[in-house]
Amino acid sequence: MNPAFHAYDIRGVWGVDFDAGVVYRVGRCLPGLLGAARVLVGRDARTSSPEVFDALVRGLTEAGADVDDMGLCTTPMTYFFTGERGYEAAVMITASHNPKEYNGLKISRKGALPVGADSGLPELGRRIEGELPPPAAKPGTVRRLDLAEDYLAFHRRWAPDLSGLKLVVDCSNGMAGLLARRLFGEGPGVAYLNEEPDGSFPNHPPNPLLPEATAQLSAEVVRRGADLGVIFDGDADRVAFVDGAGAFVRPDVMTAVLAERFLADEPGAAVLCDIRTSRGVTERVAALGGVPHLWKVGHAFAKVKLRELRAPCGGELAGHYYFRDFHWCDSAVLCAEIVLARAAAAKKAGRSFADLVREIDAYANSGECNYTVPDKDGALAAVRAWVATLPPPDRALDFDGVRYDWPDWWFNVRKSNTEPYLRLIAEAKTPASLAERKAAIEAVLRPFLA
Repeated sequence: MNPAFHAYDIRGVWGVDFDAGVVYRVGRCLPGLLGAARVLVGRDARTSSPEVFDALVRGLTEAGADVDDMGLCTTPMTYFFTGERGYEAAVMITASHNPKEYNGLKISRKGALPVGADSGLPELGRRIEGELPPPAAKPGTVRRLDLAEDYLAFHRRWAPDLSGLKLVVDCSNGMAGLLARRLFGEGPGVAYLNEEPDGSFPNHPPNPLLPEATAQLSAEVVRRGADLGVIFDGDADRVAFVDGAGAFVRPDVMTAVLAERFLADEPGAAVLCDIRTSRGVTERVAALGGVPHLWKVGHAFAKVKLRELRAPCGGELAGHYYFRDFHWCDSAVLCAEIVLARAAAAKKAGRSFADLVREIDAYANSGECNYTVPDKDGALAAVRAWVATLPPPDRALDFDGVRYDWPDWWFNVRKSNTEPYLRLIAEAKTPASLAERKAAIEAVLRPFLA
């Protein structure tokens, strides 16, 4: 299968991993795969996105599908309108948080359900490698749509009262720049960084999990004496935060902040968390009257599970946050609105955003650590064998790598779905205990490292 096909989407270095010929064939095959007579298409501002768009639309229209072109937009905009207007298929042209040389296709089916490894992407990969179906007798048409005001109208229903809150918003030269000022307002309390969409990402990488991406925001928050900072990724489907001291807030912590908003109205509801989520988060969700549910990493899995649970919200360590009110999809902007409302309310009550974080992030956490391991299956087998020599864990999960929980610590080791890594995250009650446990796991992995 083409190397750009991954568990969640089609993505790679443009012109190396895939090219216009591959995208054209995707366009030719997608309407038949999804039974779609009309396809919604959006794109980000990467320099290669116009070429990707042209190849995709040529394929779609030759297959007989009509195309509704949203132009430049955020990835969550395509999810929202796929669900809101009943499209049978949608494609967002983006490589999300990857560097400028990357591009990709995020594909959704009816109901804004993802097309991923378990839901049609392998079949699409097989079809584009075979003989293409004949062109339609009547080619499809292309219609340009401007849906920004309809989208803003939805978000304004969630708009927070930011009076009294000092805020810095970093759009990362990505698609959040289309919306941020119109939603978070103007004035002396709000400052914007890297607001202009620019697919060359001239100021920092579009990945808010990288320290080099958040350095500018952290410095500006401290310089301005702001209460917190917000940073979006390239296509505005991920968001992260820094506190008033410029310290990065691990994204899984925000899942508990979101849960508080929804559980106040729906006690007993499930809250979706990925398998890497801190015990501090799941304990807070339970204390709020919710039921934390751990699941696989990745939007293609989270959106399906969220529907099964009928959960009002969910979150991931990578900074994706999901909402039932957003057609069960992820929206970085909606997350920011809810978190900022909570931060503003806390400030009025005499507490800082950092205070909110400390209430949840109560354990020593390693963060996600990456190891280049050619024999991933062998390494995971060694981890399982090592755990068998330890006292039996209180809980063992194996649906995404392995996670083992003991009363005073836990860890997860899993294969990356997008990169050649094994990923480790561990958590314990004290930094010393964490260092000891992490060193023991690394000793098991060491013979397998490249």
